[in-house]
Amino acid sequence: MPVEFRLPDLGEGIAEAEMLRWLVKPGDRVVLDQAIAEVQTDKAVVELPAPVAGTILSLNATEGQVMPVGTLLVTIDDGRQEAPASAAAVQEERSAQAAMGSTALQAEPAGANGGRWTAVSVAPQRRALATPAVRRLARELGLDIASIRGSGPAGRVLAEDLRAAAAPPVEEAPPPVEVAAPAGSAAPRPAPSVPLALPGEEEGPAEERLPLRGLRRRIAENMVLSVTTIPQITSLVEVEASALVALRQSLLSAAEARGLKLSYLPFVIKALVQALRAYPYINATIDDSSKEIVLKRHYHIGIATATPDGLLVPVLHHADRLTILQIAAELNRLAEAGRERKLALDELRGSTFTITNFGSAGGYFATPIINPGEAAILGLGRIAKRPWVVEDRVEPRPILPISFTADHRLIDGELALRFLNTLIASLENPNLIMLDMR
Repeated sequence: MPVEFRLPDLGEGIAEAEMLRWLVKPGDRVVLDQAIAEVQTDKAVVELPAPVAGTILSLNATEGQVMPVGTLLVTIDDGRQEAPASAAAVQEERSAQAAMGSTALQAEPAGANGGRWTAVSVAPQRRALATPAVRRLARELGLDIASIRGSGPAGRVLAEDLRAAAAPPVEEAPPPVEVAAPAGSAAPRPAPSVPLALPGEEEGPAEERLPLRGLRRRIAENMVLSVTTIPQITSLVEVEASALVALRQSLLSAAEARGLKLSYLPFVIKALVQALRAYPYINATIDDSSKEIVLKRHYHIGIATATPDGLLVPVLHHADRLTILQIAAELNRLAEAGRERKLALDELRGSTFTITNFGSAGGYFATPIINPGEAAILGLGRIAKRPWVVEDRVEPRPILPISFTADHRLIDGELALRFLNTLIASLENPNLIMLDMR
């Protein structure tokens, strides 16, 4: 019997997704929960599982197509025989499906001989409320998702619920990981070597056209939205980072003893959170629909992370509640998952402020673009020795360049510089970070 599978709700606030790749073709046999397609939504790639076992009859969406939730994706023959049913049988089957939490079958008239069953949506034997990405994470962690109590709306199981269930006891040391700079850490791909055409040789095509799809399309849409809706102003400052460099150096061995390599970014994040507390308008946004300024009392820091397909922005949630080493471990995990495109949707949402670290690629100053929905973004350049005036003498000192772009509707130049001065004070004297450490 044909079963139609439509694009499901992949998470709150997601209204559409782009079909990236079909993993099956008409005529293929599939089993329940087998991955049949990959879709792109909210900068995350999500695998869609087969709702039933059977044979693929037709693929109803094309690769590159942007589809609203509810779009027909695929029709699967589940192998069951269609049979006429009386009105009483129809009602009995509906009651049974409702008891199972499924709305997979409905009856439609088929002449005088009764009704014929036609599948219009699929939720076979619903086990747990969770997105496909979360189900995949559960399989990777070896967890039975049906046994996990969800903390999301209506009991939805979130990725953080799975990680909490799989987490080792607090007293155990975290496993050794390699900490990589979260943005721009992937080595840039070398440009392909293009030999010069010799006289008499035919040259290749003068141009190549590629479809704007997937993550790159999402990035393009967000950047256009940002620059067309947010008036942006950028300030550039330098931080004399001798004390920061010395503090990190003094803690490296202690971090390595716990299996971690410590970068500068966790220190910057702790100093940043202190400055955000002092200047709430920096950790805010404008609600254009209600004409309100929304001051956010939580500190979720987005970390721009380079992948082969473009930048992702995984989110370090509740950065104010984490220690330096906890931040270091989480940054490494998020960066690695981002590069491997294994981030769950909730790990890409909810940021209140974003950091981009172009210094890991050798950059100094830049003019970063604000992530829509936020009021500002901080860009970090590469720490390097540069001339610095010390009591009328010029000495080589390690200098951290900072670029700060702000929404000029909320943040005037004077407020931006007061915020930066507070941040600079903490970075130049990082012991100040300890005053509000949690």
